[in-house]
Amino acid sequence: MDYSLKINYKKIESNPKKVTPESRQKRDCQFKYISQMRSLFQQQNNAIISTDAKKRELVGNFKNNGSTWCRISIPVNAYDFKSLSEGVFIPYGIYDVVQNTGLVVGGISYNTSEFAVNTICRWLNFELKSRETPIKSLLILADGGGSNGSKNRLWKLSIQEKLCNQYGMSVTVCHYPPGTSKYNPIEHRMFSEISKNWAGKPLASYETILKYISTTKTSSGLTVKACIDQTIYEKGIKISDEEMKKINMNKHDVLPEWNYTIFPS
Repeated sequence: MDYSLKINYKKIESNPKKVTPESRQKRDCQFKYISQMRSLFQQQNNAIISTDAKKRELVGNFKNNGSTWCRISIPVNAYDFKSLSEGVFIPYGIYDVVQNTGLVVGGISYNTSEFAVNTICRWLNFELKSRETPIKSLLILADGGGSNGSKNRLWKLSIQEKLCNQYGMSVTVCHYPPGTSKYNPIEHRMFSEISKNWAGKPLASYETILKYISTTKTSSGLTVKACIDQTIYEKGIKISDEEMKKINMNKHDVLPEWNYTIFPS
């Protein structure tokens, strides 16, 4: 009778009532604009990074999804109680689109905009040591929500203060439209490979997690660094209108809600 075991098929991308010709046109326009910006920055020999955060992981002897080759299954805790863990690991990643290299910084408190920008600063410090020429302009490809969201005020203010002002560079940010984060390069070129590397293996300690990340490699030459950020970040910081006026930001003519450049003050 043509029955067989099947799983749910993720195919419906959004509520059909909300999908309009205008929204489809905006999304298509943004993808074309991101492609143009990537080409422009690469021609000018400027840096291009893709950023994103993944779900927090409990550090301890807990079940990790996936399977691994072994003779005997690894016994883990029956319950995922936080009290049984060593702490949490919040991975925020930076993927260099041109160099095919990455950095993952593990937070131990909350995924905030300050944490995101501090991670970019760490990546930048690594890059400045290895690059022969200084980075004058940086292109960031980011999702539309979360700690690096297009409407996040603290994200923009942190870029101004910690990146533009301190390093004397301009920072251009292009956000992917809502519901399209899977097209962000870091998703399918770095984080997917890390997930494969630790699939089915308990993330028993911070040291174990860092080793799995830093040993992630691909046939195309991907290399990844990893470290821990032990800062305790504060949630819910509000940015006033007066503080927003201090940001030296130029919104682009094309979809200005998703594309903007911040210059040093």
